[in-house]
Formats: sequence, C-alpha cells, structure tokens
Amino acid sequence: MGGPGNPPEGSPEGAPGGGEDEYRSVVFDESFVRAARLQEFSAQERIADHAPAVRRRPPLRRGLSRQALLLVLLIAIAFGTAIYMGVRHPYQTPAAREPIEPLRMTVIPLAPEGKVPGRADLAYLYEHSPAAQFRTGAEGVPLPASRRTAHFSDSQVVSALSTAKDYIVRSALDPEVLTGGEVRGVRVLLDPEQLDQFDQSFTRPTADGRHAPTGWLVRFDPSRAVLADHKVRVQGTLQAAEADSSTLEVTADHTFVYALRATKSGSGGQEVSLFTLRRELHFRFDRDDLRLHQAQLVVSYVQAGPLSCAEDSTNHLRPLLAGQTAKEGGPAGTDPYATGSATALCGTLATSAQPKV
Repeated sequence: MGGPGNPPEGSPEGAPGGGEDEYRSVVFDESFVRAARLQEFSAQERIADHAPAVRRRPPLRRGLSRQALLLVLLIAIAFGTAIYMGVRHPYQTPAAREPIEPLRMTVIPLAPEGKVPGRADLAYLYEHSPAAQFRTGAEGVPLPASRRTAHFSDSQVVSALSTAKDYIVRSALDPEVLTGGEVRGVRVLLDPEQLDQFDQSFTRPTADGRHAPTGWLVRFDPSRAVLADHKVRVQGTLQAAEADSSTLEVTADHTFVYALRATKSGSGGQEVSLFTLRRELHFRFDRDDLRLHQAQLVVSYVQAGPLSCAEDSTNHLRPLLAGQTAKEGGPAGTDPYATGSATALCGTLATSAQPKV
C-alpha cells in the first residue's frame, strides 16, 4: 500500500524514488507569490462575473531600501553642509595686508666718567648696585594682567604679550645669543616680511639706523668679554594696547644687568664688572601674527654701557671691563647732507648707575 504522499498504485515508473517529485525543490514563498504578475480569481469571483480564471496585477512599486534611503540622506546632508561652510565659514577672510614698516633702531653707547668698577665677588657687586632687587632671567619679564580690547579677545592680547616676552627672552637673555652665537631662535619670531632686513643686518651690518645686529638683539664681542654669570638681572614692564581694529601694539621697556669678565686673551684679569642695558621695543601684531606666534618689531631704542663712544657698537657691543676707561674721542663724524645715515649719538654713564665698590 502506498504512503500518504504517493498514489495508491505507488510511484510512477521512472519517477524519482523516495516520494519526491521533480517540483519539490521549488519553494513558493510569500514574496514570490506577491511578485507574481498574474493572479487567479477566486471561485466566487468567477461565478459572479464570468471573468477569466486569472487577471493581470498592476506592477509593484519597488521603492528604495531603508539603507539606500539613509545613504542618500547622508550624502544630501554632507553636500548641504559643504555649501553652507563655503558661503558662511567661521574663519575671517584675510584682508589685504599693508606693507610692514622696517625696524627703526637706535643704539646709544654710554661712556663711564672714570674707571669701570670691578670685584672678584659677584654677589657683592650686585648687592651694591641698583640691580640688587632685580629678578633673574625670564622671571624679570612677567606678563601683566591682560584685558580684551574693542576688537581683540583676552586670548589674543595674551598671545601678543607672550610673543613679545619670548622675543625679549631669546634676544637678550639666551647665553648663546649673548656670546655671538646662533640667532635662529630670534629670527623665527619675526614676521616674514622683516626677515630680509634681519638677514641683511647680519650679513652686511651698517650704522644706518636699519641694519645693526645690536638693534635686533644683545650680543657682546666674544673676543673681548664673556658672561661671568648666566643669570641676567632684569626689571621692566610690558603693555598692550589696540592701535586700530586690526592691530595690537605691545611696548616693552626693560633694564638688563649683565655680569662680564674679560676673555683669556683680553685685559682686566678675573675681576667681574656689571654692564647695564636699557632697551625699549615696540611690537605690532595683526591677526596673522597672533595666529602664527610672530611679531613685527618696529622700534628698538637701546642705551648701554660702559662703552667707549670711539668704538663701533653696530655689530657687537664692546664693553669696557673692570679697571678700564673710555677712550677719548667719539664716533666718526656724520654728514648731515647724506641721506639714509643716522646721526651718531653718545652719552655718559652716570656714576650712580654703577656698583659702589
């Protein structure tokens, strides 16, 4: 007797055994049925309307999958954001910069009235000098309390003050710079438009009020003097103010006191003397300078001594050391009819500005 899935007579001859027919592998799932273009009418519909046994179904509207819709939406959002940022981006369009002023510099040597005081005991010299209460190194260049201006934020004012301080520290306190060594640390803080003037000052120094290395930084003639102490005494002020809606100005006014000793080849023995330098710098900053941590140095006014007015202080400062006196005579005469040449200046170093020994 045949099984429940077979005809009573058994499987037809030649058909596959085991109760399987040739269409058993075809699966008519719900999606297959829904996708069929032909639909059979029900028996009731065929009796009532005498319609054909089947009818044609309207084509299915195949929509995009959820993942595709999400992808299209993300692309649209990204494209819209790109357009918005291109039209209204948060960064200010850089305005055309006005030409930057070249640095104007003045270096005034101060000649002593008598012998330069000196002593082997450096601590004694400092205690008996006006620099007794000065701070040492970068501590003597503190940042003032900063306030925002009409067109610059607190952080921008702090950035200007910090850059000015960095320039002062690198150009007047770095032992390598002071002894006539590497100047790259000073150079990188300058606005790029001033670099040609800076480089020319060191390759072709000239006493024209524009191209003196000693107008950019402090350095002593290494053949004459060495630092007896790397802890330079400093006192002074930093002030920031808004020049206009696009420019900040910082004024630095500091007095530096260096302890110097003669080199082995020089005279003066091992006694130490003090060298005093008053330096006023004027910086300017536009928004590019603030962002790039660089400055425009526009004025450098220096008074330094003890120096001899008869010696050139353009390239290096040639200090008078313990026991030395200034040479008679002054700088070479200046032709007032020659253009581009600064008038030579010289002063006298007050006795009260030197240690009492």
